Amino acid sequence: MNEDATDPTVMEALEWFVRMRDDKVTAAERQAFEAWLAAHEAHAEAWKHARALWARFDIMQPEFDRLRRGRPVLSRRNFILGSVAMIGGLGGLFAIDQTGLFAEHKTDIGERRTISLPDGSTVELGSYSALSTHFSEMERRVELYRGEGFFDVSHDPARAFLVSAGDGTTQALGTKFDIKFVDDLVTVAVSEHAVQVQGRRFSDLRLEEGWQVSYGRDGLGQPTEASLDTVEAWRSDRIIFQDVPLRRVLAELERYRRGRIILMDSSIGDIPVTAIFQTARTESALQTIADTLGVRLLNAANYVTLVYRAG
Repeated sequence: MNEDATDPTVMEALEWFVRMRDDKVTAAERQAFEAWLAAHEAHAEAWKHARALWARFDIMQPEFDRLRRGRPVLSRRNFILGSVAMIGGLGGLFAIDQTGLFAEHKTDIGERRTISLPDGSTVELGSYSALSTHFSEMERRVELYRGEGFFDVSHDPARAFLVSAGDGTTQALGTKFDIKFVDDLVTVAVSEHAVQVQGRRFSDLRLEEGWQVSYGRDGLGQPTEASLDTVEAWRSDRIIFQDVPLRRVLAELERYRRGRIILMDSSIGDIPVTAIFQTARTESALQTIADTLGVRLLNAANYVTLVYRAG
């Protein structure tokens, strides 16, 4: 059997495991589980694997707690790397995120920091973000590996100011803009003047003040008018969602807490969410989502939160 926890059968087994641990599990759900377990021998193997994964969380919790006490500012990347090394690998439950491993500038979970660049420009980095600068006599290039940055660019007609993120590059044609790179999706929003968005898989686009556009695996999306208060809310320790799919809401909340959030049922990933959350209160945000959208949450040893359909 595939040891990767993202294998569909293992994911299904994990969902059943979550349901069976719930105090509110019904007799009908138990019967449905027994029928699923008996339907195919692969289901029994997946069930064993799901139980083994969960047992590793429970066994290692004292060691996780020891790590936390010893290093209160332990970064999420180092925490995950150390956890996986101790457990001996947790397959797809923990993606070892090494993006930005050697970045010049990084922020930890919940941290915001303003960085002065060599040309007098500034960038405010949001939570769990990483970037490097590559300035020369010909150009000023920044590589955003992950997270979000608000750029205030100094005028220099002799050197272009470029920000690379994912499969695209944004060239400043003015001064102020925001770039967010989360879950393989890059979103560019212009607060002042304009930018040029370029990519290998899409045509160049000039984006004017007050507009935003996203690009990712599916290429470049259609530009839309941006609510700049919403775009820049993170700079005031808030996150505002307006009809944002649940899967992207969870990816965003994950940047402000320690531990993974895993969507166990893809069928609920497109549920739209409209809400305002404080970045320091992500647990309350998750509970609000559960209460209003009819989903269930289950924490595994306090370091992984599983989100699945209720009922």
